[in-house]
Formats: sequence, C-alpha cells, structure tokens
Amino acid sequence: MGRWRAVTALLLRHNQKLNSPKPSSPRLWKHQATGFRRSQASCLLDLRCFSAFPSPISIYNNDSDSGSSDVYQNYDFGTKEEEDKGKIPVKAYFLSTSIDLKGMQADNLCYVVPPTSRSTNSIALKFSDSSSGFPSLDERGSVSSCRFMVVFQYGSAVLFNVDDNDVESYLDIVRRHASGLLTEIRKDDYAVKEKPLLTEEMRGGPDYIVLKTLDTDSIRIIGSVLGQSIALDYFVSQVDKLVEEFAGINRGMEKTGTFTMHRKKLFQLVGKANSNLADVILRVGLFDRSEIAWREARYAQIYEYLREEYEVTKRFGNLDFKLKFVEHNIHFLQEVIQNRKSDLLEWCIIFLLTIENVLSIYEIVRESTGVSLL
Repeated sequence: MGRWRAVTALLLRHNQKLNSPKPSSPRLWKHQATGFRRSQASCLLDLRCFSAFPSPISIYNNDSDSGSSDVYQNYDFGTKEEEDKGKIPVKAYFLSTSIDLKGMQADNLCYVVPPTSRSTNSIALKFSDSSSGFPSLDERGSVSSCRFMVVFQYGSAVLFNVDDNDVESYLDIVRRHASGLLTEIRKDDYAVKEKPLLTEEMRGGPDYIVLKTLDTDSIRIIGSVLGQSIALDYFVSQVDKLVEEFAGINRGMEKTGTFTMHRKKLFQLVGKANSNLADVILRVGLFDRSEIAWREARYAQIYEYLREEYEVTKRFGNLDFKLKFVEHNIHFLQEVIQNRKSDLLEWCIIFLLTIENVLSIYEIVRESTGVSLL
C-alpha cells in the first residue's frame, strides 16, 4: 500500500505542475504550495482502489449552485408577461341569423383569402396593418402581423388580431350584408400564440392555444369552432326561453288544474323548437366534417382540441335534452287541445240530437192534437 501511495503522490505532483500557472512572486508560490499540500492530503483520503486520480465531482452540489427548480417550471410558456406579450386576440360574435356571403365577397374582393376547401358557408378576409393598405414583404410572410376576419353564413364573425377600438368598423362590414340582426350581440374571447420552437404542433392553455405555425388554415379551423360555439350559445338561449315558457304553463296547471292556450300559439312553439334544432344541425353544421382537418393531421388535432375545450358535443346533448322536454310538453298540450275539441264536437252533436228530438216530439204532439180535433 505504501508503494501505491508513493506512485499516486508522484502522479498528482506531476499533474499539478503541468496545470498550474507559473507564480509571479515567492509569496504566491508559498501559498500555492501550501494549497497543493492540502489538496494532496484531501485527495489521498478520497482515493479508490486501483485508481490514481480522484473521482469527478458535479458542479451542482447544492440548491444555491444549481438553481431552484422553479426556474424551469415555465420553460414551455415563459413568464406571465412573456406569455401575454405574444398572444393574438380572437373575438367571436354572433350578430344575425343570416349573412349574404356572395355579396360580401363581391364588395371586399381585394381582401378575400382564396379558399382551400370546397366549403361555401364561410369566407376569410385579410387586412393589412400598413398605412398604405397593401401588405409589406414582412407582413406577407407573417400571418400574425395581419388582421383576419372569418365570416359564416349562419351569422357568426370571428376577428383575429383586432383591437377593441376597431371591432365596430369590422362588424359594420358584416352588417351591410346581414339579415335578421339581433338586438343583443353575443361575444366570446379567445387567444392564439405562435411559438416556432414548440416541440409539438400545438399545446393548449387557459383560454388560449399555442401553435407551432399559425397559417390561414389554422385561422379557418379556429374560426369555425369559435363561430359554431357562439352560435350554439345563441340557440341554447332560445331553447331555454321555450323551456321557461312551458315551465310557466306547467306551474299554472299545477295551481288551477287547467290551461288556456290557443292552437295557433302552440303551433308557433312547435315551429320554433323544430327550426332551432334544424338550424343547429343543418345551417351551423355542428357535425359536418371539416375538409381542412380531414386533409391534415395537425389541423385535425387543433379541431378536436377546440371542440373538446368548448364542449361542443356535450352542449349539443344538453340542447337536445331540453328540446325533448319541449317536445314532450307539446305532445301533452296537443292531446289536451285535441280532447277539448273532441268534447266540443260531442256537445255539439248532443245539442243537435236534442233539437232533433224536440222537433220530433213537437211534430208528434201536433199531429196527435190535429187528429183529436177532427
């Protein structure tokens, strides 16, 4: 063992001479020699079997050296300020029951984005932020530097990267070609963030979505889901009014044991319930296949995530349940009104039979009186 220690000491001394800089003064050399003897003693205590060199030590010995783990908690999204800085605001509006897309496209032909699918229920408009009205080279290459508006035939409009002060000017473009304008516009807010260094194609966050690449097809996909969601919210509110109306009728029947409703009013309620269901399925196209999502997997991922985020299928299930409740009440009231009509007809028949019997008795009495007089 003494032989190994001597060899180890010689190797360490040779290594120290090669690596250490030349001392500039005797005093410095004295300190270095002292430090060398101390390090030599400490290294000899840490020797391992059949090893002439000390084992390497990690440079992160404690929390103060390596840093706290909280630094890496927001590695993907950054701090709150950085997260909000890169967000593109998205605003969805439902302002009418129908929009003339052909007329709108003809009036804004220079802003229309060429479609990438055969869908005819929406158009996308792209507006430049430059003062000249024409996009610069940087703006042509970057989608996030422009403003977009996706308009749907059933009455929704989704705005991308538009400030609150400019919203009305964009909505006025839609109102010129809209019919059945609503007195109360419905609104929903969302946000998109583009992050090219993202490892996945997309990642969700609270009230926003992070995309690796933001292009016009992504804007169409996001706009379609938000437009359907805000339209579904409107139709759910309409069905809620029907449910409340039938609930009031049922409460009145509970107190009085009867109800008063004209047949015409009932037919209007039937038509309103059926039209709401037809609009959600046919016009809004809640279950229609998205050609953009069908064509490419990354768009399908965005589409499915947003539908799950907004609970589109679940909300339609709740709407369908409420419509079944309305349908059940309609059938019940129709039967009651039909029974009333049948009762009225029966009383009319009884009344006519009574008159006929009275006339028959009168004829018999008159004939019998005439015979007695003769």
